[in-house]
Formats: sequence, structure tokens, C-alpha cells
Amino acid sequence: MEFLEEMEYAGDIPEGWKWVKLGEIAEIIKGRKPETLIENPKENSLPYLTAEYFRYRIPSQFVNIEKEKNLPVCEKDDIILIWDGSQAGQVFTGLKGILASTMVKIIPNLDKVDKAYLYFFLTTKFEYLNTQTTGSAIPHVNKNAFLNLPIILPPLPEQKAIAEVLSSIDDKIELLHRQNKTLEEMAMTLFRQWFIEPTKDGLPEGWEEVSLGDVFDYLEGPGIRNWQYSTKGIPFLNIRLIENEEINIKNANFISEEEAFGKYKKFLLQEGDVVISTSGTLGKYAIVRKYHLPLLLNTSIIRFRPKNKNYRIFMYLYLKSREFKEYLESSADGSVQANFGPTHLRMIKIVIPPNHILEKFENAVSPFYEKLNNNYSQIQTLEKLRDTLLPKLMSGEIRVRI
Repeated sequence: MEFLEEMEYAGDIPEGWKWVKLGEIAEIIKGRKPETLIENPKENSLPYLTAEYFRYRIPSQFVNIEKEKNLPVCEKDDIILIWDGSQAGQVFTGLKGILASTMVKIIPNLDKVDKAYLYFFLTTKFEYLNTQTTGSAIPHVNKNAFLNLPIILPPLPEQKAIAEVLSSIDDKIELLHRQNKTLEEMAMTLFRQWFIEPTKDGLPEGWEEVSLGDVFDYLEGPGIRNWQYSTKGIPFLNIRLIENEEINIKNANFISEEEAFGKYKKFLLQEGDVVISTSGTLGKYAIVRKYHLPLLLNTSIIRFRPKNKNYRIFMYLYLKSREFKEYLESSADGSVQANFGPTHLRMIKIVIPPNHILEKFENAVSPFYEKLNNNYSQIQTLEKLRDTLLPKLMSGEIRVRI
């Protein structure tokens, strides 16, 4: 990249850079729970920013800011960190709302540190902060460990230049995600026009109602136990890895190659498979892509695979449709935690048009998915570039020309 120049780095920081403690350049404000939360947005309301909201980017609760005053409000460029819970230490930005009691807002001293530079620095400290938690029932970030966290500071102009490099990559990633969302919405609109609307007044001529298993092959994952985990080998899929309709393979656990390619061989996933969560948060959905592989299926997730090549995109959209998700939710068992499995799937009937219609639909929509796949590949490349550059830029191993 033209705006970067390499330098020899022997562990010493560059001239003009300095080490400080985080508490010397920033303070924190902890969120508070409002007296009343509402489920639907209204005039003069803001989203209630919880850890779950940051994970899925879909608000489930709102705060009436006219009735609930003096609560910590976050703007889109503020830095927010999860303070309590299993994801303590994870940092976010880009959302406006009312800060939950399990979160903190980080207020930087802008005379000393650039806000975006501080955000990118904190993204590298999740694992450290997550292991520095206190509290047995609900872990929370150790305040002393947080405020005493060493941070390396270049001069402000260079901080801003470093942040601009990293932000430009994130902006491109965000643009690709927005493109993908638009493509998915266009594909779903066509799916509903082709396959949902025509069946509202009965089956058109040549269409038939069949069992779900007649068109999709499905398989529930095995129950891999903690004692089977390995430090290396083949990653396997858990519900927590499915986020925002994508698989976060970086946080996967492993099982030995011997077991993966031995007794669990039939649970190895393939490119183009759809995986859906069937316990707890029902219907979490993702398509398995080439860069996820090799990857093994695990419990509480069902893998779907089309039995006919003309069913592939139809399958993607049917399993993502609100009709299928509503069926999952209405049929699930369990009073404490909802569960859904192959027994329920065997009861599902699905309406299928003649094969020539499916083939025509596949041809019409496949360009959308070719573009989606290309975008996801670009996102993967950009994320690797950002993750490689970030520590090098922040240590001075790579310098930005100002």
C-alpha cells in the first residue's frame, strides 16, 4: 500500500512515541438501567444498548428519553465496551442509544488520544480484558486492570493517520456488508413473488405439497464433549459462532483430525450447506462458505443440503423465510429453553413448483449469489489485511506517511 512504509523494528518504540496507562488518557461512564423499557420504538425513544444488541444489531428494547432523563446517551462515534458477562472486554462503536448497565462508555481526552485510534487499540485487548474479569456469578472487567492497561501513543497526527488507514478498510467492509444485505433483500422479494404469493389461494396447476425431507437433506450435529476438545485439528461449529448470518470461525474450538475424519466424518460440512440453530436462540442462520472449511457440525445445529441442484437458492431463501422461522418458534419444545429437531422437521410440508420453474428461478437469482460470494471473499481478505496491519501500525513496525 502506497501510504505505508516499513521500518526495522527491534522492540523499541519509535522516537516521539510514548507509553501511558489507559486511565491517564480516558475515563469511563457506566450505563444504568432505566425504570421502564418499551418493546417498540416510539417518538422520542432510543434503543437500549445491550450486549445482545451489539451482537445482532437488532434492538429489542427502547427507552423513552423524555421520561427517562439523565441516563448515559451514546452517539455513533462513541466507544462502548461490554463490562459484564461472558463477552466482557469486547468493544464496539457506530450505534446511538441509551447505555445498558452492563456496558461502559469510554471518554477519551482528545488532547492526548484520537478517539478512533483508541477504539482500534481496544479491539486488540479483548482476550486480555476477558481474562482479567472478577466476580464468580457474573464476571466483569477488573477496573484496575482496565485503567492500568498500557497503551502506546504516537503523536496525535500519526494517531489520526493510523486510524484513517484502519477506518478506510472498515468502511470498505461495511459497504460490502450493505451491498450483501441489499442483494439478500432483492432475492427474498423475488422468492416471495415466485413461491409465496402464487400459493395464497391454493396450489397452481402442476405444483405439489411434499415433505421437507423430499427436497432437502438435513442432519443434526453430534454432541462433542469438552474432554474431546483439542488445541489444533478441525474446527467445529457452535451456536455462538453464528452471528449476523455469518460464521465467525476465528472463535471456534477444535477436535482432532482423527476423530473428525473418523467417527464424525458424516458431520463434515460442505460449501453451500445451510446451518440453523435449533436450541436457545432458534433460527440463527448461515451459509457455509469455502473459507470456513474444513468445519464440523456440532449439537444444537442442523445442516441442510439440497437434494437437487435446482433447489439450492430456493433452499437458502425458504430456510431464511419468516414462514419457516415462525414454524420453528411455534413448534419448539421446552419450557426453559426452546428446542427444535429432526422430529419437528419430519412434520413440515413444503409446496414445490414444477422443476422448470425452479430452474428458471435459480438462473434468475444466481447472479445475486455470485456477487454475494465475491463480496464475502473480499470481506475475508480485507479483515485479514486489517488484522495483520493493526498490531504492526500500533507498535511502529509499520509507519504511516503523514
